[in-house]
Amino acid sequence: MIVLRHVIGDELRRRRQDQGRTLREVSAAASVSLGYLSEVERGQKEASSELLAAICGALDVPLSDVLSSVSSHLAQAEERTGPQVILV
Repeated sequence: MIVLRHVIGDELRRRRQDQGRTLREVSAAASVSLGYLSEVERGQKEASSELLAAICGALDVPLSDVLSSVSSHLAQAEERTGPQVILV
């Protein structure tokens, strides 16, 4: 089963790491607590649209690009396992 918050968290972490940035740097730039950002990246917390926008802004990436990438990952997973995405 695919949990949407895990896919989003993985994508945000990948983009942050690709930029060579720390959780601390991104959390400060997004005005989000370090612990909360860490939980979002690990798929333990589901981020609101406002929080996603703030994180994307801190990463200087369009929210639409992140969501497009997440959508692609979900589509690939569905091809392998069928449509079993959990949105909670």
